[in-house]
Parts: sequence; structure tokens; C-alpha cells
Amino acid sequence: MEPQRVECIERSMEYPLQFLCRGLRTVGLVLLYYGFSIGITFYNKWLLKEFHFPLFMTLVHLMIIFILAAVTRTLMQCWTGKPRVVLGWSQYLTKAAPTALATALDIGLSNWSFLFITISLYTMTKSSAVLFILFFSLVFKLEEKNPCLIVVVVLIASGLFMFTFESTQFNVEGFVLVLLASFIGGIRWTLTQILLQKAELGLQNPVDTMYHLQPLMFVGLFPLFLYNEGLSLCLSEKLFRVSELPSLLHSLLTLSAGGALAFGLGFSEFLLVSKTSSLTLSISGIFKEVCTLLLAAHLMGDEMSVLNWLGFAVCLSGISLHVGLKACHSRGKAGQVRLQSLKNSSSDILPLLRRDGCSEEEEDHEEDH
Repeated sequence: MEPQRVECIERSMEYPLQFLCRGLRTVGLVLLYYGFSIGITFYNKWLLKEFHFPLFMTLVHLMIIFILAAVTRTLMQCWTGKPRVVLGWSQYLTKAAPTALATALDIGLSNWSFLFITISLYTMTKSSAVLFILFFSLVFKLEEKNPCLIVVVVLIASGLFMFTFESTQFNVEGFVLVLLASFIGGIRWTLTQILLQKAELGLQNPVDTMYHLQPLMFVGLFPLFLYNEGLSLCLSEKLFRVSELPSLLHSLLTLSAGGALAFGLGFSEFLLVSKTSSLTLSISGIFKEVCTLLLAAHLMGDEMSVLNWLGFAVCLSGISLHVGLKACHSRGKAGQVRLQSLKNSSSDILPLLRRDGCSEEEEDHEEDH
């Protein structure tokens, strides 16, 4: 009995330790995600105060992400000994191109809006992307119709209206840009979900996804850059007409830092989802918006009235309801799948048991009738 008691005591001590380690790991991954996500938001706003070329900045970020993704893929291949997925041209142009174009426009327009609006208005307006994601998910039948979704739409739309109503730092041009980016973002994330769900493509790992999408994103955004910033950038003293080499190197390093942050954001999201769940990422995203607004008010001097904060709270309640609905739907679906698997397994095994163990009861039942 003594060895059994010792083993039970050891097991009882292991469970709290495992729970603590898992909790610390989750907190660490969430903080890592917060660091990259909030960091790149403030970085973009800070850089574009002096460097007024958001589309060129985005193109540099895309190149840096592609290089980092290629290096990471090589290291992963050397570590695992397994070749990484490489899409053929037909799949690349038909499957990945629409997602890449939508992603490029979403990121490009979002960065462009930082020239005109505050971080708080950007954060709040960008939250409306949930509406467009929901809309396109229903269009592509990725989401089932639910009357509660009407409440989600009303809450988010009302919160956005309250936040922008009589805002002292409201800018129409920037608001339209980020709202358009949110609309395209709805298309982007819907197409991304479709792309990742196609197991035959093998793009479940975000490093592989980033590696394949960045070149197409660069090509898709480059014409808009030429039209809007090409000539003015050539005449600018920030890069092409710079007179001192240290100043040029400083500009290039500053631009490259954003690409590293963007790559880290994608990778941290993947780590958080793979080690915890997509629900953890969604809930973390809600609190991240709160942290971003508080930091924007404290560090950047963004002005927000009581009505603006109330609108933000209403919008967050809509997003939280949407996250809760998706969580309940996922659990219900998982339960149905589990029940169906049990039915299938019982249909294969139980008839054999019935013939052997329950045949006498069935015969007696038939004789009584």
C-alpha cells in the first residue's frame, strides 16, 4: 500500500504544477502577442509622423516578412528534415492570389489612414471589421444564420456611431480609409479561412502562408504605390535624395523594424492559437483593444469623451457576444461530432454483444408477445 500512496501523492502534486505551468505559458504567449500587436500599431503611427509614405513603408514590410519567412522555412526544414510545402503556379494564382490582394489592400489602407487619424479612432473603427467578416462568412456559408447575430451587428454599429459622434479628433478622410480597410479586411479574413481550411494546399502553418502571400501582396500593392507616392518619394530627401549615408541607413533600419514586428505578430498569433485555442486569441484581442486605447490616451494624448468611452464599451460588448456565440457553436459542434463517433462505434460493436449477451432477454421478450 505504501508505494501506491506515494504514487497518489506525487500525482496530486503534479496536477497543480502542470496547471500553473500551463497558465504561465498562456500568460506569456498573450503578452508576446500584445507586445507585437500593440507595438506595430504605435510604431506605424510614430513613423508616419515624419515619413509620409505609408504604402512604401508597407512594401518594405512585405519584403522583410518574405525574407524572414524564407529563412524560418529553411531552418524548420533543416530541423525536421521534412520539405516545406511549395504551391504550383496554378494553385498559387487561383487560390492564393485573391487572399493576397485583399490582405495587401487591407494593410496598405490601414497604414495610410494613420496619416490622418488618431490611434484611438483607428482602433475603434478597425473593430468594425467583425461586422464585415460576419457578413462575408454568411455569404460564403462559413457561418450559420443566428438571430443573435442581429444583436451583435446592432451593438457594434451603435458603438461605432457613439464613438465617432462629436469626436474632437475626427477626420473624415482617415475614417473612410480605415472603414474601407475594415470592409476589405472582412473579405481578407474570410478568404484566409477558406485558404487555410483547404488541407490539400498545406498552408496551415503561418510561416508557409506568409512566404507564399508576400510576393503577390507586393505586386498587388505596387501599382497603388506608384500612383500615389512614386513621384513624391523620388523627390523626397528621406531616401533617394538623401545627402548623408547615416541618415539613409537610419531610415532603412527604421522601416525594416516594422517588417520584423509584423512577422512577429503573425508568428505570435500562431503560437497562441496552437498552444491554447482560437477562443483565447479572440478574448485576448478584446482586452488588447482596451489596452491600446488606454495607452493611446496616456502616451499620444488622444482625447476621448464619456460618450466615446461608452460607445467603445457597447462595441466591445457586441464583439464579446460574437466570440461567445462562436465558442458555444464550436462546443456544440464538437459534441455532435463526438456523439456521432460514439454512435458509429457502438453500431459496429454493440450488435455483437447483443447477440451473445442479450439474446436470451430478447427471446423471452418475443415469447411474451
